[in-house]
Amino acid sequence: MLMGFAAMLMVACKSSKSIYVFSSFHEPADEGLRFLYSKDAWHWTDLNHIYLKPLVGDAKIMRDPSITQGPDATFHLVWTTNWKNDQGIGHASSKDLVHWSEEEHINVMGYEPTTKNAWAPELFYDDEAGQYIIVWASCIPGRFPKGQEDEDNNHRLYYTATKDFKTFSPTKLFLDPGFSVIDAEIIKRGKGDYVLVMKDNTRPNRNILVAFAESPLGPYHDYTKRFTEMYSEGPSAIKAGNDWLIYYDSYRLKRYGAMRTTDFKTFTDVSDSVKVPEGHKHGTIFKVTPKILDGLKKAAGQ
Repeated sequence: MLMGFAAMLMVACKSSKSIYVFSSFHEPADEGLRFLYSKDAWHWTDLNHIYLKPLVGDAKIMRDPSITQGPDATFHLVWTTNWKNDQGIGHASSKDLVHWSEEEHINVMGYEPTTKNAWAPELFYDDEAGQYIIVWASCIPGRFPKGQEDEDNNHRLYYTATKDFKTFSPTKLFLDPGFSVIDAEIIKRGKGDYVLVMKDNTRPNRNILVAFAESPLGPYHDYTKRFTEMYSEGPSAIKAGNDWLIYYDSYRLKRYGAMRTTDFKTFTDVSDSVKVPEGHKHGTIFKVTPKILDGLKKAAGQ
């Protein structure tokens, strides 16, 4: 019987003693793609090297770099190309995280001319449907009811899907939870068991919560309480042993925080037990082989 992509990836990770890699950028986001790495997902080392400089979008910046690896072993990267007045996202691909394809600017919200932005695109490979799902936050002023936030900061989540990054499904609304929401990441725990980690961007909340679904495209339900301190964003989750770790940028405290959970219902603050290099900003965590890490180190002169 043929083994599914997720199972093959799990076997490969176990057999090769895979390394955790955290995509990263530094403010003011004009330098480009950085990486951290870890053997235990708790203690991170900065490779201190720029692996891809941003070349697309009017602002020529790279924020919120999200990376996932497809069944052909290709890594795909998407990122935020501007704070505002930009209706697209960046994309590039690589086999080794060192040598990258030509960068592209994908105009995901061009069909809505009043859209203010396209923030924090997150990649998820749906191994059951055989497609990549890209989820991001956009603000279309006047489209949805709002709370205390300004009309230009009232976000909802949108998505498109692709099998090859050449053709894309029409952009659709992914999530309207009844409040301004950004920074969403889809997690698959098992067949028919998905978790969405996101930031409630309303005032005065601005903190992290999760919801659940039977499909990666939802509908999502059973929203949890907000479980991080106020002024936290950019959640990135990874399974480490029996635990899930949810990293997030606690920007008011000027540090990276982390929550540990086994069921996404009860959360324990382990921020004092993790080590994240200073300057690291919102990315995603994924696994690579030692060979990939060796290549990253070599490119960084290490």
